[in-house]
Amino acid sequence: MFDTILIANRGEIACRVIDTCRRLGVRSVAVHSDVDAQARHVEMADMAVSLGGASPAESYLRGDAIIAAAQATGAQAIHPGYGFLSENPDFVDAVEAAGLVFIGPSAKAIRAMGLKDAAKALMAEAGVPVVPGYQGDDQSPALLAAEAQKIGYPVLIKAVAGGGGKGMRLVEAPKAFADALASAQSEAKTAFGNPHVLIEKYITSPRHIEVQVFGDGTKAVHLFERDCSLQRRHQKVIEEAPAPGMTPEMREAMGQAAVRAAEAIGYKGAGTVEFIVDGSDGLRPDGFWFMEMNTRLQVEHPVTEAITGVDLVEWQLRVAAGEPLPVAQADLSITGHSFEARLYAEDVPAGFLPATGRLAHLAFPDGARADTGVRSGDVISPHYDPMIAKVIVHGSSRAVALRKLRRALAETQVAGTVTNLAFLGALARHDGFSVGDVDTGLIGRDLAVLTEVPDLTPAVTAQAALALVGLDRVPMPLDGFALWSPVAQDVAVACGEEVYTCRITTRAPGEIDVAVNAQVVAARFGANGWRFDGQPGAAVFVEEAVATVFGDPTYVVRRVDPLEVEAGAGASGDLIEAPMPGLVRQVFVSAGALVAKGDRLAILEAMKMEHALLAARAGVVAEVMAEAGSQVEAGAVLIRLEEEET
Repeated sequence: MFDTILIANRGEIACRVIDTCRRLGVRSVAVHSDVDAQARHVEMADMAVSLGGASPAESYLRGDAIIAAAQATGAQAIHPGYGFLSENPDFVDAVEAAGLVFIGPSAKAIRAMGLKDAAKALMAEAGVPVVPGYQGDDQSPALLAAEAQKIGYPVLIKAVAGGGGKGMRLVEAPKAFADALASAQSEAKTAFGNPHVLIEKYITSPRHIEVQVFGDGTKAVHLFERDCSLQRRHQKVIEEAPAPGMTPEMREAMGQAAVRAAEAIGYKGAGTVEFIVDGSDGLRPDGFWFMEMNTRLQVEHPVTEAITGVDLVEWQLRVAAGEPLPVAQADLSITGHSFEARLYAEDVPAGFLPATGRLAHLAFPDGARADTGVRSGDVISPHYDPMIAKVIVHGSSRAVALRKLRRALAETQVAGTVTNLAFLGALARHDGFSVGDVDTGLIGRDLAVLTEVPDLTPAVTAQAALALVGLDRVPMPLDGFALWSPVAQDVAVACGEEVYTCRITTRAPGEIDVAVNAQVVAARFGANGWRFDGQPGAAVFVEEAVATVFGDPTYVVRRVDPLEVEAGAGASGDLIEAPMPGLVRQVFVSAGALVAKGDRLAILEAMKMEHALLAARAGVVAEVMAEAGSQVEAGAVLIRLEEEET
């Protein structure tokens, strides 16, 4: 076993690897950008080395600096985590040339699976079923459009060097193909430096089921499957293991296909073979096809660990150190069921736009595993993926695990930035998901219901109002004392755009009435704290003039300044603003151009994704205030339309 390893990553995966290192007595070295100098993974590691800069290109993608840091700190091996350099074969070559061990597969294996078109050809030779499609070298738009027509719509355009949903577009009709192709190629070139794409048939009732494999360079085993069908923008949201509805015959067929895939390339370490599955008529051994192989540890590996009792990071370290596979296939079995929910800083109603901001408060409940790289007080940076944590639960059955997931999400507390927590809770309660009836289109079909936020109740409004004026404390003996009439005060609070007028009347210590828009809520203090109309109050976090009332869902309520004047800038659709900090990748219009509602005006690149900015109404472009290549802040006006005539 190694004495010291360097972790060439950040965030929750760096912290996850450090946890195993600590348990095994292995010293860990962290690397960090200037932005991450005080990050949790830096605090946890035994040593830390600065890479400088802020963006990945200036820090976590600097392979030479990472190798130098490993040599300077006496590390014998480098663990890449996932993302960044984890699937870069040139980095693997450089690590080994420096006399260090890369904790992962060989450069040859990564190259074999790095390009989706070549990987599919290789898998077909190995007897692994592949999806019908086009993976040729000719990338002319006319030929690609013709191939899509041959395959039959709907089709998927996928970057051959892609992953994580980047460079991927679903096209449902020929007229949308050209724009989708241009967008996918542009995003692929930005993310991977390679604009080439492949075209494949889109399965209309698809399920995304993947198999965890582990190899020693010669032989491989599989650690069963994970269902990752709950996706938005082709990115996973909630994963589970094992897959609902899986039959022994299907599991055997998929597992053996995954092992054949791993052994065909002499795979060493942890990897995942991803399959697209036709879920229209149950799971059948002849109804799955190879999509791609991820030659690294996956984000969702904890659910496999939960059902198998295996520490996959420990296995990675042991095999990289020269040990054989820890167990044979017959020694592996499934116990219970596990779910993982990905908690992101993102604005769900705005189309899952990544968000930034300071995490004023962050807490996770007992009884759930929370893999996170951040703490209360940390800032979600625009330079990196906006994941806050992975919330993982395990139960004796799927039903038990699902109840645990719902409770864990309801008891997770985040304040200070917008998140997808309410959306995750709605997904966990979804009727179809509850019975295991899942496919990759579920979120898109039911998005309106899943993003619907219940109205603020009078009881929650009353509790927020008390917290904002400081009356949710333990009562004082003289609270409410007055000579002539009960002490009363008025406060206005708002949740979203809705404003509530509250009259707070303190009648006696621990006895307060709150009239919310004239509806009275009785707030009473007892042995277990405050109750509102007889119901226990929720946990509340207050910072400045904002109260976050935790629960399912969580509400953010702010105190309204009596002198506040509501601004109407941009409400008419005259202004096209940057929804987040980012790089203006393209601008499609100039002053004087006539645009229709929904036209693409610009492309903003932020947090590794491209976001199209559309015209909110028809009109004439009055002014373009940003050019391609410029870095802009959230809220910056990029384009202004001429005012509409009244």
